Amino acid sequence: MRKVLVIGIGAGNPEHMTVQAISGLNRADVLFIPDKGAGKTELAELRRQICDRFVTNPKSRRVEFDVPVRAEPTSSYRSTVDDWHEAIAAIYEALIRDELPEDGCGAFLIWGDPSLYDSALRILERVSLRANVDFELDVMPGITAVQALAASHKMALNRIGDSFLVTTGRRLTEEGMPDNAGSAVIMLDGKCAFNTLADKDLIIHWGAYLGTPDEIIISGRLGDVGAEIERVREEARRGKGWIMDTYLLRKPE
Repeated sequence: MRKVLVIGIGAGNPEHMTVQAISGLNRADVLFIPDKGAGKTELAELRRQICDRFVTNPKSRRVEFDVPVRAEPTSSYRSTVDDWHEAIAAIYEALIRDELPEDGCGAFLIWGDPSLYDSALRILERVSLRANVDFELDVMPGITAVQALAASHKMALNRIGDSFLVTTGRRLTEEGMPDNAGSAVIMLDGKCAFNTLADKDLIIHWGAYLGTPDEIIISGRLGDVGAEIERVREEARRGKGWIMDTYLLRKPE
């Protein structure tokens, strides 16, 4: 039966690769490299660099594929994402069916960790439920942007006896800072949702391109650095054509 590996490759630093992940890359006959369009060619290139550095299997080959652009959400964000995932599932199914022999092994390289705010596993579940192609799945965890953020700011994610919550920019805008956690890590925030919060005494630890040579980190009282983060973020996004960032908000002690 075909084997599909889903490999977490870290937040952008090749040295985030675990021994298990490197072993997985070298087990694969085919490495699937997504291309998200002209504005994000650097992301595909980083995957290629990881393969160049760590893959020693002379029989492996790379197959690059285009990822469809998600439509702008209309009345239903969930419906928009569902349609997008369905389109990607069709691509994944074709790749597995057409590029892997019956006993072949292929690998998808996933930023961060496949189990935290990434949809590859859900999309592969769709492919499996279609029952058009059989495969076994192995998942190899990776270093997340959350871990990289904490390391770059030299901090622990939680305070003693306190909890922290991982959520999204969309939910932060809708619900505000959670009542049941002293700290919140915010991911998938394209609109600087922290600026919608009334409490400007929150402490923010923000980072972009974490673990890479282009890393940017800023921290301080939200009322003091919020506007600076928004400005720096927009300048970086325009300069590179894309941005990956995350941040932690913490209530004052």
